[in-house]
Amino acid sequence: MEIGIVGKPNVGKSTFFNACTLAKVEVASYPFTTIEPNRGVTYVRVPCPCRELGVKCSPKNSMCIKGNRFIPVDIIDVAGLVPEAHSGRGLGNKFLDELRQAKVLIHVVDASGGTDFEGNFIGIGKHSPKNDVEFLEKEIEEWFFGIFERNWEKIVRKCQYEGKDFVKYFASLFAGLGFNEIIVAEAIRRSELKLKEVHSWKEEEKKKFIGYLRKISKPMIIAANKSDVEIASKFIEELRRVRENVIPVSAMGEYLLRKLASEDKIEYIPGDREFKIKGKLKEEERKALEIIKKKVFGRFGSTGVQECINKSIFGILRKKVVYPVEDENKFSDKQGNVLPDAFLMDWEATPRDLAFKIHTEIGENFIGAIDARTKRKIPSDKPLENGAIVKILTR
Repeated sequence: MEIGIVGKPNVGKSTFFNACTLAKVEVASYPFTTIEPNRGVTYVRVPCPCRELGVKCSPKNSMCIKGNRFIPVDIIDVAGLVPEAHSGRGLGNKFLDELRQAKVLIHVVDASGGTDFEGNFIGIGKHSPKNDVEFLEKEIEEWFFGIFERNWEKIVRKCQYEGKDFVKYFASLFAGLGFNEIIVAEAIRRSELKLKEVHSWKEEEKKKFIGYLRKISKPMIIAANKSDVEIASKFIEELRRVRENVIPVSAMGEYLLRKLASEDKIEYIPGDREFKIKGKLKEEERKALEIIKKKVFGRFGSTGVQECINKSIFGILRKKVVYPVEDENKFSDKQGNVLPDAFLMDWEATPRDLAFKIHTEIGENFIGAIDARTKRKIPSDKPLENGAIVKILTR
């Protein structure tokens, strides 16, 4: 699973990456600071069952901070995208190729309207981020179109004269882009095109199909960054009128909060709606915290960074959290670790799916599962509940 951070240069992508991973990636106010992709690990936040159960947990594959479980997720920050990137301009082809396996994109835009299409500073409020959203969607679709167009005659010939099933063949041919048969079939359905007439689809019909492929295979969160700037509220409302999943963000604010928390100067857990000063602060740190309190928390309730991560995994990809245990009475593994693992599973995942997630051998020897809370057996074909604590039974 991978989240891709995308956007034009100089909008705060690397700052967002730093904020959600606490990495030390170069940040500067000029285009193309990021040349090579930055890969890291971020975390989704959910309530940990330890508080509900009144136990002290000992996580192995995740973290628990004051009753909040943080579960790791892969994330990649790539070079900025500029107009005509699909033709190779800037670092376009490299950028797009690196996003092949990203299952959801977080598009960081400059909500202050201070940068042009190239990422150059032109003055606050001079450029609408709505235009950036449209241009990035277009670039991805044009990139898709270029790849498909080179292979279109071959695809049509195979389907028309060799009896290949278009959906299956297309999905297998472009599996490297993250497509499967469900995605391809759904794109055809939404585009209202006739599959029997695929050999005679015109360019606009192919582009319509590709538009839906992009929407389904690369769903997007819009992180409206620099939300602390006064004019950002206007641009955020503009974005919300034309797009879903627009989240006000202050990547720099989140980065500072996490940094000061790691230095034990403040008490702050990622995703919190407040912070508490604990240690001695420098004057500039105190001033920055005042701005965050007033212009970020005061306006939007949080910095938005954790919300983007959680929305990507739970809202867009529809994952759930499941806690496997070996002792259903102590909620522990064989070594006595309480609630040791937290797995992100597909929404329809069953106990058998969880068994295979733990280990192939456990999946192959699966005979049943027990709900550790109720001590009752769970039907093998029933989707697990979000937050379920499960003991897998094997033969």
